[in-house]
Amino acid sequence: LQSSFCLPPSMNTITPRVFIAATRQNDGKTTVSLGLIAALQQHFPRVGYIKPVGQRFVQIEEQNIDEDTVLMDSVYDLNCPLRDMSPIAVEPDFTRKYLESSNNDALVKKIKKAFDRVAWEKDFVLCEGSGHAGVGSVFDLSNAQIAKILRAKVIIVSQGGIGKPIDEISLNQALFEREGVEIIGVILNKVLGQKLDHIADFARRGLKRKGLELLGVIPHQRILSSPTVGSIREELNAELLNENGNIRGLVEDVIVGAMGVHNAMPFFRRGVLLITPGDREDILLAACADLAGQADEKMAGIVLTANLRPGPSVLKMIQSMPIPVLLAAQDSYEVASRVHDLTVKTRPNDAEKISLIRDLIAKNVDIGAILKAL
Repeated sequence: LQSSFCLPPSMNTITPRVFIAATRQNDGKTTVSLGLIAALQQHFPRVGYIKPVGQRFVQIEEQNIDEDTVLMDSVYDLNCPLRDMSPIAVEPDFTRKYLESSNNDALVKKIKKAFDRVAWEKDFVLCEGSGHAGVGSVFDLSNAQIAKILRAKVIIVSQGGIGKPIDEISLNQALFEREGVEIIGVILNKVLGQKLDHIADFARRGLKRKGLELLGVIPHQRILSSPTVGSIREELNAELLNENGNIRGLVEDVIVGAMGVHNAMPFFRRGVLLITPGDREDILLAACADLAGQADEKMAGIVLTANLRPGPSVLKMIQSMPIPVLLAAQDSYEVASRVHDLTVKTRPNDAEKISLIRDLIAKNVDIGAILKAL
């Protein structure tokens, strides 16, 4: 008797797609992806999104979902299950378990099935990587390997500049080419406005020598790299001592109030986050007096450190202050260090940032060149 054996259906290869990678983490890959979806919707009404491997995730209905996936779905209502847009979450013990069992076939199958569901009834799918081309190599799912699995051409996002970005792009290019993946071009992000034309000119020349096209140059916007008081509160797990201030206000500068009150007062200006021990009531009183009558030029907020809670009379005064005041357990040095190192991510409720990102991509990225290359 002739046995019948049915091979599983192959992954969707019809729906157009592009894979967004970067030379490093925090180069602006998610920012570019967020803006590109809006730009692509002008040509493809139904755009899907997938981040095959995520490293920063939140729990939703007992499933680990990548933060960027939650952002994209919140902004664009992509009409696809979150678990399919974020099929693999790299938990703390993920790599150890993989090295013990090496279940690569199962992971590849999971990514392909997720892509098929994401692409269902879609006109285009944007695939977002998780860093540079080599990220994920330890469990045999580097960005280069995933782009190959998805049969996707790649756009590389890099920070502004000429020499260093092109050096890093060349390293990534080698990995993608080893997997037989085509790079259709490069987008430079966070380029200082006064250097925009200069960098665009010479970066284009340098990339051309590598066989790569410059698809866009995005000017640096401070608002996109400035944390909010709310994100700092989350990072520090700090207590909010009052309810009057704007917890979503942007922090443009950070000052440690370790000086005398008269020397601290000149720093009480718009966008400043003041970090000071909770027992420096003289600085708190001066800040409160300075805020009286101010409208638009207020500080962003104050962080009181070392769990030093002010006395009752000062706490009562804090309740009336028009800026958020936080109480953190860490000392002033650690608070300042963690604020400095904080990775600023766009969040679903950052309406102003999201609107700006859409405009930046529409104005500064050659969507026509991307579509032609695909």
